[in-house]
Amino acid sequence: MTTDERQDRLFLVRHGETEWSKSGRHTSVTDLPLTAEGERVAKSLRPRLADESFDLVLTSPRQRARRTAELAGFADAEVDDDLVEWNYGDYEGITTAEIRKTVPGWTIWDDPVPNGETPAQLTTRLDRVITRIATTPGDVLIFGHSHALRALTARWLQLPATQGRHFVLDTATVSTLGWERDSPAILHWNN
Repeated sequence: MTTDERQDRLFLVRHGETEWSKSGRHTSVTDLPLTAEGERVAKSLRPRLADESFDLVLTSPRQRARRTAELAGFADAEVDDDLVEWNYGDYEGITTAEIRKTVPGWTIWDDPVPNGETPAQLTTRLDRVITRIATTPGDVLIFGHSHALRALTARWLQLPATQGRHFVLDTATVSTLGWERDSPAILHWNN
């Protein structure tokens, strides 16, 4: 290994369970608390992250992400508005199955979201996050949401945000992105 190879890592933590994540309802702007189970599992992240050292810890402003950060031992995580979930517009609070009753085959990755965010808009704000991470010399920890973190992973890998479709992300899990030689890579997923 040469000294110029990147060693920094990006740790992604999806927030703990909420009533809507449990039932599959799309949740972006609705600011829901964690369930009791979501709190319990978020607390279990603390020992898993305790041995790591982070130069930057960021969180979405939504209470479900901030509370997960707090319970995981990062109450001082810096709020970054660019880490909010994909804005689901008129599909807020609705499940994919319900949407597909009127829009057969609909997915967030391929189809319009009435009064919501486009993939291009999502890409713009997630690229700002990646630019910020690139200026941080060491490891970064982010607390956020399913679709936004999946799209962020795609952007880390220099893919279109819509390729986040391939990275299923469970609640209260830790995923690690980093480098294989000079190429961005997934090091661990859904741990």
